[in-house]
Amino acid sequence: MDSLITLKNGKLFVPSHPIVPFIEGDGVGKEITAVMKQVVDTAVAKAYAGNRTIEWKEILAGQKAMDEVGSFLPDETLDAISHYKVAIKGPLTTPVGKGMRSLNVTLRQKLDLYVCLRPVEYLCGVPSPVKHPEKVDMVVFRENTEDIYAGIEWEAGSSEVGKVLAFLADEMGVDKIRFPKSSALGIKPVSREGSERLIRSAISYALENDRRNVTLVHKGNIMKFTEGGFLTWGYALAEREFGAVKNAQGRYFIKRQGQEDLEIKDCICDAFLQNILLKPEVYDVIATLNLNGDYISDALAAEIGGIGIAPGANINYESGFAIFEATHGTAPDIAGKNLVNPLSLVLSAEMMLRYLHWNEAADLVRDSVSRSISSGKVTQDFYHLLQDEKIPSVLLGTREFGETLIENL
Repeated sequence: MDSLITLKNGKLFVPSHPIVPFIEGDGVGKEITAVMKQVVDTAVAKAYAGNRTIEWKEILAGQKAMDEVGSFLPDETLDAISHYKVAIKGPLTTPVGKGMRSLNVTLRQKLDLYVCLRPVEYLCGVPSPVKHPEKVDMVVFRENTEDIYAGIEWEAGSSEVGKVLAFLADEMGVDKIRFPKSSALGIKPVSREGSERLIRSAISYALENDRRNVTLVHKGNIMKFTEGGFLTWGYALAEREFGAVKNAQGRYFIKRQGQEDLEIKDCICDAFLQNILLKPEVYDVIATLNLNGDYISDALAAEIGGIGIAPGANINYESGFAIFEATHGTAPDIAGKNLVNPLSLVLSAEMMLRYLHWNEAADLVRDSVSRSISSGKVTQDFYHLLQDEKIPSVLLGTREFGETLIENL
């Protein structure tokens, strides 16, 4: 039985019974992964009458990996994802301050998953802190391998930071570091190649999915060579590879046959964060750098129900490698208590099904999520918010909510 997903001439080929590795995750990962697999298996069975299945293969990362094999990220896990191409994972613990490096960042960099893809669309019935969450419908393409998150930094007072300070002062004439003796230092790499492949993916997605515009979000007014470079390279790419043309008003458009042209525009990040509250309907596909994208995707998630239901993926469109993931943390305070909302991972699995071009099964999952929330049968995070708004609702545990999702497929 052919079970290997392959990439040929830039196109993903998916057999009827692919093997998909999964990482259970730490904290609440065990609970949400169990629900996700049940929902996906049922949706695939219903959509394809048994002619397609996903063969799940567990691989290890995080605390479970350390407990079982003595490594937080075994080489076998990276090898499995490279071999099978597509994987899905629960949340992994990331220590703050000193300690091991973020496993999520390590996975992205080791596999060169240069796109962090975060669709943000309101589901009817989800409680929201804004008046019109239905106006929010964006897809965020966040560069995933460069910027401050590249992890090139040195601790204050270390010999390494002393060497960098000396080089900056003696060789580069830098005199703008206010307190050099107590400064930690980090490097912000932003390359033309890294920027172009991210922006190329965003524009291609917008054209393939009939989106209205692509916005390059940046802080190029201050960081003129890094984020300013991202902006300059983005417009140049749109002109060179997609035929974008600047009109008399200075706005860029890519021509499309039989439909409205695709606009390419930009916005400074602080203004953008204001605008997504005031006029989110004017934005569609977003292309941005790593740190900006982290802030933006979480801020947008808050508008449509919170990080607990936000799906996400890390993708390399050139190699085909993709890891779909719950975007929230491990929530150790509620782990094992049948309280967590599993929707972030369930909706990430819906994204995975679309990546596999199994859209019929993906549609079933999304419709089920919408129906379940609209019925008022929700987990505790939504239940308390709905009660505050005097909206009739029924409190369900994680497992029971998963059963409701399956009933509504």
